[in-house]
Amino acid sequence: MSFLARFARQSKFLANYTTKCTYTTSPMSKEIADMVTKNKVVVFMKGNPEAPRCGFSNAVVQVMRMHGIKYDSYDVLSDENLRQGIKTYSNWPTIPQVFINGEFVGGCDIILQMHQNGELIEELKKVGIVSALLEKHSETEKTEK
Repeated sequence: MSFLARFARQSKFLANYTTKCTYTTSPMSKEIADMVTKNKVVVFMKGNPEAPRCGFSNAVVQVMRMHGIKYDSYDVLSDENLRQGIKTYSNWPTIPQVFINGEFVGGCDIILQMHQNGELIEELKKVGIVSALLEKHSETEKTEK
């Protein structure tokens, strides 16, 4: 069971949302399906990584930086169809939205929780991404010995 599914079971707010993406035949849905599979990690956000335009998007960018994750990002503020389309596609009402290996993982709160409890490192490992935090920890252990 994915982290989001387990988290959703514990939250009354999330109980109203499914954790599966909605695949429709609309042109925007097909475009989004292509977007989320172009890179192992994809973030739909307000602004861009160099200039996030909301605190939640900024928090996700900071987590990605700490882990050294290379990811694609899409600015939903530049395209209203994308902004509404991603919410429909993921069946999730808020931005930012993070996808790993084409699968919707969650928004800011979920990414922060996964970062704090170490589950983000595990999810990244599953798709062949080694977190920079692990590399730093490994280097520190080597220098201490």
